[in-house]
Parts: sequence; structure tokens; C-alpha cells
Amino acid sequence: MTAPQATVQAMLEGRRADTGRRRQRVLAALAEAAKNGTDTSVAAIARRAGVDRTFLYRHRDLLAQIHAQAAEPAATPGRHGPAVSRASLKADLAAADARTARLATRVRRLEQRLSEVLGDQVWRESGIGGPDDSEQLKARITTLEQQLIDLELKLQERDDDLAAARAANRELMAQLNRQADRSPNLPG
Repeated sequence: MTAPQATVQAMLEGRRADTGRRRQRVLAALAEAAKNGTDTSVAAIARRAGVDRTFLYRHRDLLAQIHAQAAEPAATPGRHGPAVSRASLKADLAAADARTARLATRVRRLEQRLSEVLGDQVWRESGIGGPDDSEQLKARITTLEQQLIDLELKLQERDDDLAAARAANRELMAQLNRQADRSPNLPG
């Protein structure tokens, strides 16, 4: 081996050794996170191991281990029962959001109903009386409109009768006046 080749070989071995040390630090940070139940995100593991996040993205096997550990429930020291994972927290949050939306809809309905009930109560207590049903009001309007039409027809008939009576009265008066003009010998 020549001197340049030996230098290149030494550099490659040094790089491999550095990568091995970094990998060991990442694995140790993963084990510590699993033991303590701390955050297992890519950024948190990279920070604990003292490596750049790009190192983790270049080594897919380490990245897969981080994601797998993040998906598993974390062991919480001193506690028994199921641990909390990011997926379970997201599911809980989605369920809480859905429940909040349902409760908000129910509150709006209850507020509307309360407003109607209080409005009816105030209406009755004011002495004016309770509001009539709209169908009853429509029926009453229809009845009153029909009565108005009937009364207008009766008024028209009476106007016609009055006009006929006036015409007859004028004709009778004219006849009486003509008779009075023809008989001059009436004492007067």
C-alpha cells in the first residue's frame, strides 16, 4: 500500500469509528429515554446523543428505532398500568374535540329553547297574553278577510238600493211638481 492509500484508509477507518461511537450514543440515548419515560422524538434523541438530526436521517435503522419507540407506550418509573403514548394522546385529543363540538351544539340548542321559554313567560306576565299560534292567526286573518268581502258586497247592494230610491224619489217629486203646475185653481 502506498502512502496516499494508507492515509485514505486511515481516514475511512476513523470515519467508521466516529460513526460507530455516534451510533452507540444514539442507542444509549434511546435506552435512557425508554428507561426514564422521556420524550423519544428525533430532535430529543439527537440532542441527548450529541449528534445532528441529519445523522439520524442518514441512518434509517436508527430512525426506525426512534419512531418505533415513540409509538410504544412509555414506561413511567414507579407507576403501574398503561403508559401514555403520542398516538394515545392524539386519540384522546380527537375524542375531546369531538365531545366539545357535540357539547357546543347542545348548549346552542338549550340556549335557543331557554330564550323561547323566557320570551313566552315575559309575554304572558306582561298582561298582553301569550303569543297565538301562527296557524290560528292565519285562520283568523282568512275569516276576517272573508267578512270584509261580505260587508263590502252588502254595502254595494245598499248603495245600489239607495241610488234606486233616490232616483224613484226624484221621479215622484217631478211628477208632483208637474201636477201642481197644471192645476192652478188649487188654493194656495
